Amino acid sequence: MLSTTTHTSRFLTALFLLLALSVSGVWAQSGTPLQLSPEDQDREYNGPQKNFFFQVEGEKEYRDAGFFGQRLRPYLAGNAQAEEYLNNYRRQKWLYLGERAVLLGAIGVYGQQVLAKDEQQYFNDTQKGAIGVAAVSLLANILINRNTNWHFRRALEAHNANLPSAHAQSWQQVLPTNVGVAALGGRPQLVLRWSLQ
Repeated sequence: MLSTTTHTSRFLTALFLLLALSVSGVWAQSGTPLQLSPEDQDREYNGPQKNFFFQVEGEKEYRDAGFFGQRLRPYLAGNAQAEEYLNNYRRQKWLYLGERAVLLGAIGVYGQQVLAKDEQQYFNDTQKGAIGVAAVSLLANILINRNTNWHFRRALEAHNANLPSAHAQSWQQVLPTNVGVAALGGRPQLVLRWSLQ
């Protein structure tokens, strides 16, 4: 004969499982998944440094994320990993702007040296230095461009992976397919059934 405590613990266990099943269904409906525009999905890691466009699930229009991704930030609020990737994206954009300023400065110095004297010079020591700075700047541009787009895409992936609906889908794989109550041996029992696929 089972004690009252055992009946109570079984009842609470069954109640907890039913509550968990209903809550997981609510979680699957909340959250705002984001996706890139088709052009941005096809953009390679070395793609151009233009703004990304994203779409909130359920909307038809794509939104401009802004040069530094500032318009995407409110959607990533509360997701530390996605915000970290977006911060890295912003840092890469600042590096890109700095690299462009260095390149333009080197070109300006070279041009100024060409026109500095009555007789035009094309390869003095200052110009050699400017050419070297411009070459280093262009090499840095390759590395900066590759990582910039990667950070933005990882921010969106981290956001979508951390949505409650993503967790609910993985949780739903282990949930029973049928839940019921049956009277076995004169006592009510919780019956769970799983379908193997």
